[in-house]
Amino acid sequence: MNITLRQLKVFESVARHLSFTRAAEELYLTQPAVSMQIKQLEQQVGLPLFEQIGKRIFLTEAGGEVRRYAQRIAAELRELSDGLEALRGLNSGRLRLTVASTANYFATDLLATFTRRQPGITFQLEVTNREGLLRRIQDNEMDLAIMGEPPEGLDVAAETFMPNPLVVIAAPEHPLATGAQIPLERLQDELFVLREAGSGTRNTVERFLEQRGLRLHGGLEMSSNEAIKQSVQAGLGLGVVSIHTVALELELGRLCVLNVEGFPLERHWYLVHRSGKRLSPAAEAFRRFVVEEAHAHWHCAPTTQTTPPDFGPAGERSQGPTAGRQPPATASVQSPERPAALAASSELTATKRAAGLATTTT
Repeated sequence: MNITLRQLKVFESVARHLSFTRAAEELYLTQPAVSMQIKQLEQQVGLPLFEQIGKRIFLTEAGGEVRRYAQRIAAELRELSDGLEALRGLNSGRLRLTVASTANYFATDLLATFTRRQPGITFQLEVTNREGLLRRIQDNEMDLAIMGEPPEGLDVAAETFMPNPLVVIAAPEHPLATGAQIPLERLQDELFVLREAGSGTRNTVERFLEQRGLRLHGGLEMSSNEAIKQSVQAGLGLGVVSIHTVALELELGRLCVLNVEGFPLERHWYLVHRSGKRLSPAAEAFRRFVVEEAHAHWHCAPTTQTTPPDFGPAGERSQGPTAGRQPPATASVQSPERPAALAASSELTATKRAAGLATTTT
């Protein structure tokens, strides 16, 4: 067989998207050019790689086999590239970073600071939901992921680097926005705007409540934090979000954090990659940068954890930077001076105050 790397690259893109059109957009090719590459590859293989049923295409058995080898070859080529980059040092290189949609509120600040220190490194940033993250990790299609809860059932290395408290938010005029502590059971009487089923935030909240025999009354289901915030502002219900997502709304008085028993729920942000994966020099430099910044500004020693937190009785959580602290019940947030890197933006700095976390300034 005389198979080219270009044919395998085009095939892998079509197989991943199950779409000639989306593969063409990703590779900046015309759709006829993509179809031609696939046709030539099928001629070399001697078997059809795709079959069309209605308007959808599917991999054949031969297509699945070719895809496995195409991914393996692509991984070997990346390792070759990484090895050559290591010989050249950090004057060049490419970082492929995939982050949870919630983490995007601070990930761009991290990347901005990192690229100022390492201007020769370019990066590809993908923002997606938990399902997309798990797919990228499973297919080894990124160097590092930033997410809120390491996946179960996947062989991954996960390293904590920053607190990620979950808080209950409401419109300022909501009857519960009085400042008094709210019993956890009281939440069952309220309508909630929730993330989609399977999201890390929703999983954590539901597990926390189920351990206490409680359930939330979900009235609306949203696929983004922005949609949740807008819905809560409009008075459609309460929400549970990461404190990192609401700094601006708290400062402007558009939302408030309710003083609910047992909240904030302590979570952490994790750097995740496949176990045994050899990180490129660029990825290793970024991993080291994030961990060092976290230790300097949040006093968080890096730890590995691959199981979700086990919440104890209401108000009792594992010890950490946010353990036992309650967020303020008002939306008034004072922004201190801006620390570097992880707390580079005023929005992120404000979130630390809102969560009752210690702030390090420079």
